[in-house]
Amino acid sequence: MRVLYFIYEYSINYNYIFIGLSLYGIVLVGVLCIYQTDIKSLIAYSSVAHMGLVLCGLLTLDSWGYTGALILIIGHGLCSSGLFCLANIIYEKTHSRRFYINKGLIVFIPSMSLFWFILRANNIASPSSLNLVGENYVLFLD
Repeated sequence: MRVLYFIYEYSINYNYIFIGLSLYGIVLVGVLCIYQTDIKSLIAYSSVAHMGLVLCGLLTLDSWGYTGALILIIGHGLCSSGLFCLANIIYEKTHSRRFYINKGLIVFIPSMSLFWFILRANNIASPSSLNLVGENYVLFLD
């Protein structure tokens, strides 16, 4: 965000190239997320996709995109850190981060499933989450 002020004149002509590369990267990382079997890898790849959207918002050089990128960074920081915390709790209990091994934990730890649901819903930009507000700001066209 700070560097954007210094490269403003240069970036006016070349932003569309970087926005295109960022959108292409978001799609590729989304496909990688589908095939993940490790909990922490899935959270990390979804973080890469969120940061690609933040980059797109910043490179629009618009106040809506800049505000949306800032909201997305804050929302993602809260959500992603909570997901990593839950993944660590599961790893401490089962000594595995694989989905196949941990798929029946709702029976043993039912209170954790509520936190998983809330944080995952916020991670995919459900209504009333900061991620949805940030994505709407980034995708808003004047």
